[in-house]
Amino acid sequence: MFRALLGLFLAVLLVPAAWAQSGYRIQPGDVLQMEVLEDPSLNRSLLVLPDGRVSLPLVGTVRASGQSVEGLRNAISSALAPNFASPPTVFLSVGQLNPVTSAVNTAVAQAAAANVATYGTVAVYALGEVTNQGRVDVKTGTTLLQFLAESGGLTRFAATKRIQLRRPDAKTGTETVYKYNYKAVQAGAKAPVIVLREGDVIVVPERKLFE
Repeated sequence: MFRALLGLFLAVLLVPAAWAQSGYRIQPGDVLQMEVLEDPSLNRSLLVLPDGRVSLPLVGTVRASGQSVEGLRNAISSALAPNFASPPTVFLSVGQLNPVTSAVNTAVAQAAAANVATYGTVAVYALGEVTNQGRVDVKTGTTLLQFLAESGGLTRFAATKRIQLRRPDAKTGTETVYKYNYKAVQAGAKAPVIVLREGDVIVVPERKLFE
């Protein structure tokens, strides 16, 4: 009874977010946030891989690309159901949209407006556990992964699972933060291709004890 009431309470709280995302169709590169009421150890971020699938514990992979958030939530609940006495209560939301398309379009628009040559440069900034801190001029079209490979490397104290790309918006005064798991990429995982823009700040935090 308590679990049912708790599930209902959480569902009510999440209705506005679910409604806001109801018309969105998931695409590769999106990062989803999953919570399982009955087993919090399954709570995690899910990266939609280039083949359109997400990898789930206890299950394997499930097709995500092209589905609505609610459709994928139902699919995940059904896939996990054999591991529970009854279908689990799954909450799913879009934590981060695929930055590739918007980044490429914006970079092209900015280059055209400023009459920048195809092989121009943009200024980005590196902070934290990187070998070379400060301003770095990189070629237009350089990705975050390429930057990490070419910038001189990271220190041995770098928290490679928690690298951040902080992207300021001068018009609105806001900042968008993208999380990047470089360690997973080094291990062979695919990650969103993030094209660097003028003013981007790459932050590499210090590794915590036992991290």
